[in-house]
Amino acid sequence: MPASRPARVAAEFARYLRTETTGGVILLVATAVALIWANSPIAEVYRAVRDFRFGPELLHLNLSVGDWAKDGLLALFFFVAGLELKRELVVGELSRFKQAVLPVVAALGGMIVPALFALAIAGGAPGADRAWAIPVATDIAFALGVLALTASNLPSSARVFLLSLAVVDDLGAILVIAIVFTTGFNLVAAAVAVAALALYAFLQHKRVRTAWLYVPLALVVWVAVHSAGIHATIAGVALGLLTRVRPDEGEAEAPALRLEHRLQPWSAAVAVPLFALFAAGISVSGNALGEVFTTALPLAVLAGLIGGKFIGILGASALAVRFGLAERPRDTNWRDLAALALLGGVGFTVSLLIADLALAGEAAELAKAAVLIASAIASLASAALLLRRSRAHARADAGEN
Repeated sequence: MPASRPARVAAEFARYLRTETTGGVILLVATAVALIWANSPIAEVYRAVRDFRFGPELLHLNLSVGDWAKDGLLALFFFVAGLELKRELVVGELSRFKQAVLPVVAALGGMIVPALFALAIAGGAPGADRAWAIPVATDIAFALGVLALTASNLPSSARVFLLSLAVVDDLGAILVIAIVFTTGFNLVAAAVAVAALALYAFLQHKRVRTAWLYVPLALVVWVAVHSAGIHATIAGVALGLLTRVRPDEGEAEAPALRLEHRLQPWSAAVAVPLFALFAAGISVSGNALGEVFTTALPLAVLAGLIGGKFIGILGASALAVRFGLAERPRDTNWRDLAALALLGGVGFTVSLLIADLALAGEAAELAKAAVLIASAIASLASAALLLRRSRAHARADAGEN
């Protein structure tokens, strides 16, 4: 007897959680390697590898290794995020209005309040006009990894809430990247990208399945978006959102689900960790760490990720429930949501990406150090709260039985 749709969605979420948990561990290892390597006696080797350029000059593709990781590998991460967002919107939690409202409102609060925190603290500091975007993001891989390791007894609805929030948050961060960090817009390249995306959507509509068409077409979209002056990761999410998520009659699984099965391990275990390897290699000397806590810009990032995320997510959720716009996730209470709101302060991957786009030189290094410190604090603090909440739910379940 085939499983019901809620059961299939729950099973897919469990699979997603397992993959992202593994990816989170690998991501943590890659970050540690980057920090050790960049602060070792062979730090020059790290910088030489990261800054080594290769690729054709044509279409501005002569990029450094670090830029290939940032523009190329992260496009795969955002493609998988786009697939997950499309599935959530069509057949998942975000497809039902009452369930969709809360994570969407929480994600918006978790973007707007950190940005306001950053602007208020950084003030007129050089780069503040772009650095406000750094603390708006939540890292799916790390957040779900911490959740899976610490909250085994938390209701599944709480986990779905966090996933939905993180996916919407990523979409918001993608829009920020597209709007704020687009430079030197090339209309011809943009037109090529739109045409290639339209062809992709047409092929999906016609149920064409051959990879021999889709892989070259995806590469054309990526190159065109990059050449248009738009950050190339936008190509990934655009392709993900155009992929079909409902299976036809007699079809075992829809293209979106099939692609997630094949690509998510590569995204979580290869693409994102390699990006972190070349993005997280910053100086951790005593002077550098001291500047993080005494300089306006990194302080703004710290406050935005730790305080802004917590207040924004929990406050927006409380207002939405208070005014009857949304319902609290089933079997959860406000203490559960408070722990999840704190976990939203794990910015990491996308925050590091925005720091690279927004700033340069020492300012970028300090901002990235602030992202790493804030993500570590949010991870540890939320892990402690989640463990307590998980034990409380376990005791409550035992009492009922």
